[in-house]
Amino acid sequence: MVYVAGIDVGSTQAKAVVLNDQAQIVGEAILDVEMNMGTAAQQVFDLVVANAGLTADAIAFTVATGYGRYRVTFGDLQVTEISCHARGATAEFPRTRTVLDIGGQDTKAIRIGDAGEVMDFAMNDKCAAGTGRFLGAASFALELPLSDLGPLAMKATAPVKITTTCTVFAESEIIGHLAKGHRPEDVLAGMHYAIATRCASLVRRVGLTPEITFTGGVSRNAAMVSLLQQVLGTPLNVSAQGHFMGAIGAALYALDHARSGSRQPHVEEVAP
Repeated sequence: MVYVAGIDVGSTQAKAVVLNDQAQIVGEAILDVEMNMGTAAQQVFDLVVANAGLTADAIAFTVATGYGRYRVTFGDLQVTEISCHARGATAEFPRTRTVLDIGGQDTKAIRIGDAGEVMDFAMNDKCAAGTGRFLGAASFALELPLSDLGPLAMKATAPVKITTTCTVFAESEIIGHLAKGHRPEDVLAGMHYAIATRCASLVRRVGLTPEITFTGGVSRNAAMVSLLQQVLGTPLNVSAQGHFMGAIGAALYALDHARSGSRQPHVEEVAP
């Protein structure tokens, strides 16, 4: 049996999966990135290998992706998160033609061809509005865990319009709305809607082509899924493994190399 690993080191969390030679997930792990991305990468690798019931020596090939992929010094190959999210999404949903990935640091819209290749992409990488960090500002201001934001936003009856497009000022605007007597759920609904509209704009830049697959940690947020479907006017594919989609794509690239016997260390694969 051949085993491979995919490691996705993001700005806030490191995710990893181990696949067997049938492309089945046999282990997964996730850790918060604190001070050192390299340390987080090594820790999440050690954890995923243990969760798979293996040792590090059993891993034939490791591919790293994500914001901190170059800090995975023990990996065999680095591949962009654009390519990995596209690969992971089309593996689970073969008819995917657009991928929307909302991460902690940036948001990406990716257009995919009929053969699963990346045709175009757009990134919201110069401003954190429309990313997980925007929700993080709401979490901090409301003193609520991120996991509670979506369910609470779903209870809104009079969503508040959020005017700021800057994460730095989002906390102040939230506090201002609460001071005026608006309910937290209505403020949160407004925050989610603001993110959804920015993400929809990004998707339209690359061309809104069904099927659309939503990936990244924010895909676990039911309110965001609902509002994105409303704003985009089309259903979204959402996987239970959406948070691991980049790591899964990386592991699938690793499996390609393990099967072919190719070992080209530290070569970047760049999407068009």
